[in-house]
Amino acid sequence: MFSEEFMKPQTNDSGRKIYSFSGFRLDADERLLSDGDRLIPMPPKVFDTLLLLVRNAGRVLAKDRLLAETWEDSFVEENNLAQNISFLRRILGETKHSKFIETVPKFGYRFVAPAETVNAAAGGSAFVHLAVSAVPETHYVRNGDVNIAYQTLGSGGVDIVFVMGWVSHLEYFWKHPLFASFLSRLASFSRLILFDKRGTGLSDRVPIDELPTLEQRMEDVHAVMDHVRSERAVLIGVSEGGPMCSLFAATYPERTAALIMIGTYAKRIRDDDYPWAPSAEDRDGFFEQLQSDWGKPVGIEERAPSMADDPAFRDWWSTYLRMGTSPGAAVALTKMNAQIDVRPILPSIRVPTLVIHRTGDLCLKVEEGRFVASKIPGAKFVELPGIDHLPFVGDQDAVIDEIESFLNGIIDESLHDRVLATVMSVDLTGSTARPDILDLVRGRIEYFRGREVGGVKDEVLAAFDGPARAIKCASAIADLVRPISKRIRIGVHTGECDVIGGGFGGVAVTLARSIALESEGGNILASRTVKDLVAGSGIVFENFGTRSFDGVEGQRQLYSIQN
Repeated sequence: MFSEEFMKPQTNDSGRKIYSFSGFRLDADERLLSDGDRLIPMPPKVFDTLLLLVRNAGRVLAKDRLLAETWEDSFVEENNLAQNISFLRRILGETKHSKFIETVPKFGYRFVAPAETVNAAAGGSAFVHLAVSAVPETHYVRNGDVNIAYQTLGSGGVDIVFVMGWVSHLEYFWKHPLFASFLSRLASFSRLILFDKRGTGLSDRVPIDELPTLEQRMEDVHAVMDHVRSERAVLIGVSEGGPMCSLFAATYPERTAALIMIGTYAKRIRDDDYPWAPSAEDRDGFFEQLQSDWGKPVGIEERAPSMADDPAFRDWWSTYLRMGTSPGAAVALTKMNAQIDVRPILPSIRVPTLVIHRTGDLCLKVEEGRFVASKIPGAKFVELPGIDHLPFVGDQDAVIDEIESFLNGIIDESLHDRVLATVMSVDLTGSTARPDILDLVRGRIEYFRGREVGGVKDEVLAAFDGPARAIKCASAIADLVRPISKRIRIGVHTGECDVIGGGFGGVAVTLARSIALESEGGNILASRTVKDLVAGSGIVFENFGTRSFDGVEGQRQLYSIQN
């Protein structure tokens, strides 16, 4: 594939070393890379890395050699080399079917594109400015009263919904080559679907007290998927995006081809059973920093330590955060995320699952990723070296290699006999169990997009895709029936349900019914799982104490909903 002359780099008649490959021209002496019409600017070390690879095209170069020759007299980590390789793959337009740089596992890299030396005149000489990347067109879908911004790119055989953590901004994703490279490579083997959660980025801004709960974020994903006609998709959740994706996968297994979480967690406040999270005091300190320093590169030392001293990256990160949301919304979102606890729903996930975590992640400890994977039946856990939390910083190729390998190996499961649902039991024992009252209850269930999934005499059993909607329905039912009788009892629980024909069964149903029977004077009772999943919704809970139920292991913390 490579000529003997090229393997021994030559100089042409002018003395300039110019190499040609796949429409590109590389001028070693003038330190220029051109695609024929444009010169492509690159940081000096990135250019040095490309030049060394091309000069040794066809040969594998050890990482140690690349580091030593590119960063002569400097001590750097392998992350710096991995970032340069990722940048090069991006600007060269590498895809799954058009490779330039091959990774040789545990050793180094090889330049594999056909290349040759050319005359100096063919190298070009005009300087033009190059934008980082063409930004995909942004579209909108309306979910209720809120417009959700989204982008799609790529045409691979699988749909991927990418859910960024914390805050996001679709168009600023593409303003840094590392992030652009990461997304472009995902799109090389998929149709990639990106979106901004409501209240952030290009989606509609909402009042601080109406920022999206996990349930609302999940429904925004649903709306985007429906709008782009994605029947089933792989969900990739980064950091805080992981809990939302896990909730979606458990609730909508028929819409989830696979679940992938990168640098994720189950809860954000430390307790005895989850000792890796920050303490409440640590979180309070971070809230204060957000309020005082928003607009600066907040959190960069924990999220991208290998790039924390890079001025260009610091500037991009600062702007990305500012464009993503306001200081007040950033604090409110972070406080809301601090209340998240998805531990009870993890065992309900029944789709192929991959959890990736870097060993030295300074933002979320690797033990958190291990914990999440251990609670999901059949989940694969991959621990990668590195200290960066953001997956596009550091060795992003290792992350995407794992994703691509996992997706190539999963078996499609189209039948799902278990789903995560919020079950509401409305017990109408006594005089309230009249046909007209039952009709009122069923009307409210339909209005809040629930579905009746069973029930015995004097009881209506309904299921909802999200706990907040179930609670709103329960409150509406209570308001209708209380004036008639105080004997109505309502219990709400979120858990894994067995799908039996058109009905539901299993422990979640048993718990919802048992919780309802504890209700007194028409109040609404909910389990701890429900309370944890509606963090940020504004729903007020009052401790109702713990109870033990026949057929259910352990005690359950119950809460009365203030209606």
